[in-house]
Amino acid sequence: MSNSDIVMSFIDAWNTMDWDAAADLLTDDIVWDNVPMETMEGKAVVDAAMRGMAPEAVDWVVLSIAENGNKVLTERIDNFDMPGGKRVELPVMGTFVITDGKISLWRDYFDLASFTSQMA
Repeated sequence: MSNSDIVMSFIDAWNTMDWDAAADLLTDDIVWDNVPMETMEGKAVVDAAMRGMAPEAVDWVVLSIAENGNKVLTERIDNFDMPGGKRVELPVMGTFVITDGKISLWRDYFDLASFTSQMA
């Protein structure tokens, strides 16, 4: 499985809200850096944060993907249906670092104001 395949499997897990499958693709010392927000470290913390978002539906659309060594870059539109009928459509640039077949760093860049205004 290529590094891009690992990332696409992670995205597929999000899209099906299979949090166990998503967590299985993370290293124990994963770092999730949502650049405009606080960085999270450790599989248990990241797993809890993924589940804690509690979306009703997820659809991440990958516009572009590129692999360079153990790094995978994605350009995406992350769509979330949230409780209360809120719909979030968020352009995201993501970097994933793969270590021994798992994601050890997940860094997403997005506009926090766009996210918060859609959640208001």
